[in-house]
Amino acid sequence: MADLLRLLLQVAEKAANVARVCRQEAPLFQLLVQEKTGDDKNKKFVQDFKTLADVVIQEMIRHDVGAQFPEMASFIHGEESNKFENGLGESVTVTVCATEEETAALLATVLDDDHTAASLLARAIHQNPATIDTSTDGLAVPLAPSELGIWIDPIDATSQYIEGREEVLEDGHLCPSGLHCALVLIGVYLRSTGKPVMGVINQPFNCKDPADGGWRGKHFWGVSYGGVNVCSLSRPKGGSETGRGLSVVLSSSEKRVVKEALSSLCGPDKLMYASGAGYKILCVIQGLADVYVLSEGSTFKWDSCAPHALLQALGGGVVDLTKSLESCSGPQDHHTELTYHQPRTECKGADRWANAGGLVAYTDCSQLQRIVGALKDRL
Repeated sequence: MADLLRLLLQVAEKAANVARVCRQEAPLFQLLVQEKTGDDKNKKFVQDFKTLADVVIQEMIRHDVGAQFPEMASFIHGEESNKFENGLGESVTVTVCATEEETAALLATVLDDDHTAASLLARAIHQNPATIDTSTDGLAVPLAPSELGIWIDPIDATSQYIEGREEVLEDGHLCPSGLHCALVLIGVYLRSTGKPVMGVINQPFNCKDPADGGWRGKHFWGVSYGGVNVCSLSRPKGGSETGRGLSVVLSSSEKRVVKEALSSLCGPDKLMYASGAGYKILCVIQGLADVYVLSEGSTFKWDSCAPHALLQALGGGVVDLTKSLESCSGPQDHHTELTYHQPRTECKGADRWANAGGLVAYTDCSQLQRIVGALKDRL
């Protein structure tokens, strides 16, 4: 598990570098932000470049993990399909090849022979990042790679990544939108139960280096299995411990009834809004908010698996909101933690892996109870 964690931290940093390169290099940046309309729409390929950037990162992670742990190769799942159609109508399956030159040649077929962009992207894919210093050597967890599966969200909050706004951060406050919300998420779960056991989060655009103006990232990780709970962050102090009121982070599009119920519980000044499901859960992990509530089934397994593992390592979790509300009517409260191994067989496409009942992310069970109690008769 220590070897797997080190590898995931490394590939997450490679992914973050690809995300940064796509914004730094002019040939890639123009493809990234170009809005194709009219006769030019989809001229390059059916899905636009931002989707290709997502897929390239996803396939790079799949390739690197599968090479070191071949028993996991068939259980590495991602958000994106890796099949593209180029301007000639040819179907191309995007994979990471053995050499940088081979990967560049394959990407050029997708990019209608834009060899400059393809070479820049291939170089970032095959470049090894600096070694990430983590104290994982003594990590002993009785699990084999053959028992595990992986969920990848290559760039969570893609719209914020594309828009690229740079927000000024205040210490101790969350960032409502912008590049800061874009994350690389890699979650590991048990195939038998679906329980998350390891998570790696990389924030590619954490801060700018004053020396060269380039973006620097930050990584977070956690492992939770049996009696082992280890996280790169300390457990945040909740509102009751600090003397402040309970704070909640939401999507700005959240239902009015939810906002009203939580405003009555916490006070309107304790409701905060941010972009990206992964980032909102990270805000709870960091203690920038006590709880994240989402009443819609608009997140997916790849959004929540990685941060869920970190929350578990800190003594919290991510529960199905609908099931938690239903359990309030029974003889005792029972909160159902999200799992990651079984699709919703009645659905098709991405909806098979949706967190359909909504969710609540938390670090303190008493705060979870208060949130569910406030929403009990409102949803």
